[in-house]
Amino acid sequence: MSHITAIGTANPPHRFTQTQIADFMVRAMQLSYEDSRRLRAIFNASGIAHRHSVLDDYGRDNGFTFYSNAEDFEPFPSTAKRLETFRKHALTLSTASIRNMLQQRPGFDVKSITHLIVVCCTGMYAPGLDVDLVKALGLSTQVQRTGINFMGCYAAFNAMKVADAFCKSDPHAKVLVVCTELCSLHFQKVATDDNLLANALFADGSAALLMEAQTTASLSLRPESFCNELAMEGENDMAWAIGDLGFEMKLSTYVPDIIKSGIARLTASLLERIDKQLADIQFFAIHPGGKKILESIEQALGLDKIANEPAYRVLNQFGNMSSPTVLFVLHDIVGKLTHEHHGQHILSFAFGPGLTLESMILKIETH
Repeated sequence: MSHITAIGTANPPHRFTQTQIADFMVRAMQLSYEDSRRLRAIFNASGIAHRHSVLDDYGRDNGFTFYSNAEDFEPFPSTAKRLETFRKHALTLSTASIRNMLQQRPGFDVKSITHLIVVCCTGMYAPGLDVDLVKALGLSTQVQRTGINFMGCYAAFNAMKVADAFCKSDPHAKVLVVCTELCSLHFQKVATDDNLLANALFADGSAALLMEAQTTASLSLRPESFCNELAMEGENDMAWAIGDLGFEMKLSTYVPDIIKSGIARLTASLLERIDKQLADIQFFAIHPGGKKILESIEQALGLDKIANEPAYRVLNQFGNMSSPTVLFVLHDIVGKLTHEHHGQHILSFAFGPGLTLESMILKIETH
């Protein structure tokens, strides 16, 4: 048996409006009048009001601290500089989300953690963030460490599946999952369609989750079923590559349509495993990869927009933070649960390169 007993979230201190970021992007990308209008239209239609970054440059019009102060922003930051900055900030942000998580488990001894799973696709170094967390938190040096890297927005699902397996194989397992992404380090200034869209969506954040084989927590979420699907026709519509000037995102406007075409079949397969219907689901935790993705899923499944409100709320206040984002949505839902919700279910989705569609059913348990 496995139980999610706590979820925590954190963001960097620098919070910007979409207008502030758009102003920065227009200048940095040296956009023409027409491209500037197109970028602002994308930003205005994104459903995002605010985003966070470890960099303060996105709210400045001069005196940049990470980017060059030259008019053409050259020399543009190298991949090495971006990864040095990742290493500088990732641990602080990760420990902040863990502290937030531990507030839900007063008295929990972090030394009892048996497994640590670290998820990231926006930075890497070795010894890595996992080792830094062991030192910073005072975890046992024998804690079993697993890294899930470069899988993108759906990676939290892989982490939860691994944690679920650990708990089912070890009755004493206490698994800490940490998803930390600094997407804003990888801003690209070439005015391609992919970059215009990516620059409108992505942001920085961290989420931490505790999964235990046994628990006395008053509220927990029990994974009942996982199911994934590969929509191979979308293989070239979402991708993430390492370039000389940071990590480069490919994100086409066809992604919502591809997800829409496959989400009903995936949902049916998932629900069939626990002999449930969509009408049996009370809550939805959908990764807000973008406003159009949320709308496409609602159309495909016949969902009311109100049922999807947690995803819209996270998108509006934080943007798309890649892997932690779906945990932000779950965190939003959990914060409103009471004993009256015992036995009810949460259906969750996330999407990423592949094109990968992940799904999960969680059962709410209260004691």
